[in-house]
Amino acid sequence: MPLFVNTPAEKMTGPYPRRWWALLVLCLSLLIVVMANSSLIVAAPDMTKDLGLSSSDLQWVIDGYTVPYAALMLVLGSIGDKYSRRGALVLGLLIFTGGSVMGGLVHQTDLVITARAIMGVGAAVVMPATLSLLVAIFPSAERAKAITAWSATSGLAIAAGPLAAGWLLESHAWGSTFLMNVPIAVVGVVGALLLVPPSKAEKMGGIDYVGGLLSIVTVASLVYATIEGPHFGWGVGPITAAVVAGVGLPAFVAWELRHPHPMLNVRKFTERPFSGSMLAVLFFFFGTFGAIYYATQFLQFVLGYNALETGVRLLPLAGAVFVGAAVTGRVAPKLGVKLMVGTGMLIGTAGVFLLTRIESGSTYTDFLAPLLMLGFAIGLSLSPATDTIMGSFPESELGVGGGANDTALELGASLGIAILGSLLSTSYKDKLTDLIGGHLPAAAMDTAKDSVGGGLAVAEQVAKNPHGGAQQAQTLVAAVHESFAHAVAHTSLVGGIIMAAGTVVVLLVLPTRRAAGRHRHEEPVAAEADRDEEYVDSTQ
Repeated sequence: MPLFVNTPAEKMTGPYPRRWWALLVLCLSLLIVVMANSSLIVAAPDMTKDLGLSSSDLQWVIDGYTVPYAALMLVLGSIGDKYSRRGALVLGLLIFTGGSVMGGLVHQTDLVITARAIMGVGAAVVMPATLSLLVAIFPSAERAKAITAWSATSGLAIAAGPLAAGWLLESHAWGSTFLMNVPIAVVGVVGALLLVPPSKAEKMGGIDYVGGLLSIVTVASLVYATIEGPHFGWGVGPITAAVVAGVGLPAFVAWELRHPHPMLNVRKFTERPFSGSMLAVLFFFFGTFGAIYYATQFLQFVLGYNALETGVRLLPLAGAVFVGAAVTGRVAPKLGVKLMVGTGMLIGTAGVFLLTRIESGSTYTDFLAPLLMLGFAIGLSLSPATDTIMGSFPESELGVGGGANDTALELGASLGIAILGSLLSTSYKDKLTDLIGGHLPAAAMDTAKDSVGGGLAVAEQVAKNPHGGAQQAQTLVAAVHESFAHAVAHTSLVGGIIMAAGTVVVLLVLPTRRAAGRHRHEEPVAAEADRDEEYVDSTQ
């Protein structure tokens, strides 16, 4: 066998022999893309102190990655289908590496945001390529197992990011959390060339660039408005973005319905397995990322854990993901997608509702059960939903399928952090005002209300002030802790209600196993059937 894989996956007469090694490369590539967001959660306090970030600055350090990541995946997945899925993976990893190096070396806020945006573009190339290559490489008999491993990697990255970043921050500056991506990305590039076969769509028409542009504008405007409006007020920018998104969505749908080779066949949303699974992915990551966003802050600011200690305490979530993935790998073929996804969503919703019990005296133990439940729910439900989404697309549109799945994932995470984060901030401000309103100078009060970190910083200054003292500082700390605990509980209630509503919708949309089976047999793909026959023959 040659050192570099040159035979396209579509030309192979049987299953690719090194497909499980190729899966490892795809999972490593996925790992750093997801870790780039989760690691920033624990690195944010150090970045804020070093760069003097305002709330708006920090929000855009986070979302400079999110906006291009969410907006570009559908288009870049289609381009990968057309020209080269492996080429897209390698190019995306190189772009991601360039952004990571830049982010680790610069020390200006605007340059850090630019570096994050470059990383977001790279991630938007990598993410759909990993799924489309997985489906192209694996025969259908093994595909569910491979997607389960892919999905478990997403859950692992949620916890691994804070852990790795926390370990680095023990002895290095925050820039190291960018640079840690570089060696993994280099291994991914080399591994892709050595182990991942080339792949592209053989019967794909021209790329629908107009539809692609409409999708980029619509998703980017929606994410921008969702992030900026709730956090910083509905000024001209967020309102304009919301209007653009509101006009762009029906324009995109109308264009795709009339185009002979649409970027995304929007008629798929009339197929209940596809639309139900897309909604499940969106709601899952809405609740999970929103809950982890404020749970991590509680662990750091209220319970006083440092970055590494916080990362360690998120590990049960990763372990629960693997347990859930093991369970779904065994029972999903017997019980069906609807039961697995519905059960996972119910468990995840219950986990979010458990966080309504948080109060100022809560300890890590109070977070353990919710983290375990969220992790188990992801492991249980994400792979059946993703498998259903990818199974809805023909071979010529695997990159588009990956882009659609990943857009739902990233959009859900963005909405969760933006909406629940905004509600958290408002609840915290209102409660703190009730507790200490009028007892601090206006400037100090504004700083304290800006964030829990700001409140604790003001308490430090009060302790050093001759007119304040330790007792007043401790009173302020207690008020900040109580206000943030109240905000966590209140936000979890709203988040749980949204998750519960989403669960009901998903259960209503997803068909029974029998109906889903009929749908699968309505549109057989000849090429896939041939590959399956070859796979069966090769195993006999």
